[in-house]
Amino acid sequence: MNFIDLRSDTVSHPTPAMREAMANAVVGDDVYGEDPTINELEATAADMLGKEAGLFVVSGTMGNLTSVLTHCGRGEEMILAKHSHIFQYEVASAAAYGGIQPNTLELRRDGTLDLDDIRETIRGVNQHYPTTRLICLENTQGGMVGAPLPPAYIAQVAEIARAHNLKLHIDGARLFNAAAALNVPAKELVVHADSVSICLSKGLCAPVGSVIVGSKDFIKRAHRIRKSLGGGMRQAGILAAAGLIGLREMSTRLHEDHTNARTLAEGLAAMPYIEVDLELVRSNMVIFELADDAPITVPTLMQRLKDEYNIILRAYSPEDRHFRVVTHYWITPEHIQIVLNAMRTLLSDTATQPLTETAAD
Repeated sequence: MNFIDLRSDTVSHPTPAMREAMANAVVGDDVYGEDPTINELEATAADMLGKEAGLFVVSGTMGNLTSVLTHCGRGEEMILAKHSHIFQYEVASAAAYGGIQPNTLELRRDGTLDLDDIRETIRGVNQHYPTTRLICLENTQGGMVGAPLPPAYIAQVAEIARAHNLKLHIDGARLFNAAAALNVPAKELVVHADSVSICLSKGLCAPVGSVIVGSKDFIKRAHRIRKSLGGGMRQAGILAAAGLIGLREMSTRLHEDHTNARTLAEGLAAMPYIEVDLELVRSNMVIFELADDAPITVPTLMQRLKDEYNIILRAYSPEDRHFRVVTHYWITPEHIQIVLNAMRTLLSDTATQPLTETAAD
C-alpha cells in the first residue's frame, strides 16, 4: 500500500533513474581507491561545494563524527547548538569515541547562535579548561524547523573561528534545502567552512550515504577515521550512482518541496484546533500543534489518518500535541490537498468518536 508519509524526508526512496543507475554502476574496491563511481561522486560533491576533496560515508552521523574526530583530539571541546543534530541525535558519539566535550548554546528563532555567546564560550588559556577546537553549525537547522542560515551569518561565525584559531564544521544534511530557500548556490553557504557533511538521502532521494568535503589534507586524515569507524567499503559504487543523480538532478528541485510545505502550513493554519507559526515555515518542515480542546486525541488522529486515508503523521511523543511534517520528492501537491481534506474532516464536529479499544482478555 502506498502511504502519504510525512514523518520525515528520510522516508524518501530512490527514483527509477537512480535504480537504473545503481544496476548499471561501474564498481571497484573503494578501500583501494579503485571504485570509479565513488571517485566521481566525491569529486562532484567537492566541486559543487568549492572544496578540494570529498569522502563518501555511510550516513550523516558518520560524516559528522568523522569530521569532528578529524578536527578534535581527546579532551578537547566543540561549540554547537543545544538543539543540533550532532548533540541531540547522534548518540553522544563524539564523546563516546573521541572523548570530545560538547559546549552547547541556545538557538535563536532564526536558527542561529548568538555571536557574542560564541565568543564568550571559547575557552581561554587555562590549565583547568578543555581546549576549544571547533565550532559546528547546522544548515538547515532542524532544531528550529528547518531554518536556513544565510551566507553573511556563516561568514561572521567563520571570522570568530579564524580569530581564535578554531575550525568550522557545517552539518549540511539539508544544505541544498538551505540553498533553495535562500536562492543561492550551495557553495556560497560553505565557502568559509573547513569541513561540510551533506546527506545524499532525505531530499536528494538516494537510499544510503553522505559525503564530507574539505581540504585534501583534511580528507586524507578523515580517511583514517572513517576506516577506524568501520566505514571502509568495497564495491559501493552502486550506492554512489544514486548519489550522483541526487546531487546533479534532485538538488535542483527542492523548491517544490518548500512550496508544498508552505501550502500545507497555510491550509492547516486556517483550520480550527490547529496552531501553526507560519513565520517558522522556511524550507520543507512544518510544526503544528493540536489544541487541547480539539474534538480528537493525538493517538486517534494519527491512527485514523493512517487507517482511513493512508496518511502517516508523527507527534513528537504520545503525550506531545506537536507534530512535525516534512515534505519530499514523493509528496505531491495532490497529496497535500488529500492531507488537508482529511484533517478538515477529522477535526469537524462529526468526527469526534475515538477508536474503539479492545479490552485485554
